[in-house]
Amino acid sequence: MVAGTLAGAVAVAVVAAGGGAGDTGGGATDVGAESSWARAEAWFAPPTAFVPSPAITYDTGLVPAASWIEVAQRSVPGATTVSLRVRGMKPGHAYGVHVHQKPCGAAPEAAGGHYQDRVDPVQPSMDPAHVNADNEVWLDFTAAADGSGAATARHAWGFRPGGAASVVLHDAPGGAGERAACFTVPFASLPSAQNADGADAGTGTGTGAGTGADV
Repeated sequence: MVAGTLAGAVAVAVVAAGGGAGDTGGGATDVGAESSWARAEAWFAPPTAFVPSPAITYDTGLVPAASWIEVAQRSVPGATTVSLRVRGMKPGHAYGVHVHQKPCGAAPEAAGGHYQDRVDPVQPSMDPAHVNADNEVWLDFTAAADGSGAATARHAWGFRPGGAASVVLHDAPGGAGERAACFTVPFASLPSAQNADGADAGTGTGTGAGTGADV
């Protein structure tokens, strides 16, 4: 019953890029002429839920059905910030969280590997020179006693168009681990990158994304 009634995740996604200052309608203002902004939130549901959700839990012991997630991204030339907030997680558990290259699916492996700024030429990528918090977006956190958690990652680079499409929660912090849940997120690239590559990162398509250590 929980899966059927609560799987109707409220997914709110706003992407703003270029064109001058303005209000995105999601609480962000003055996005600027060369910037991108995105936010999405949802409640987790199993892949078999009657009402599908962009947030899928594969391990309801670590990520219970009806637990909540929000991911926000802001990019300007030379800087990208990605933040994560969750509620309803297993209290005291340490989670590994990474941005992945493909949207979520019924199977945990559907999200592909980690998004990498410098793509490892050897796949699957297990080289610490590529699988690290500087080259990838890591949002590891430990859930508080009330099941809440938060993390923020900042980098001096932005997403390639179509290169990043989800956030995966793993059962342990670090570069690898079993996939406990996945959330499809419309990550955005800068307008200049979209014009150069002819695609938008929020589409979940494109080339050039790397694979992380977990496969």
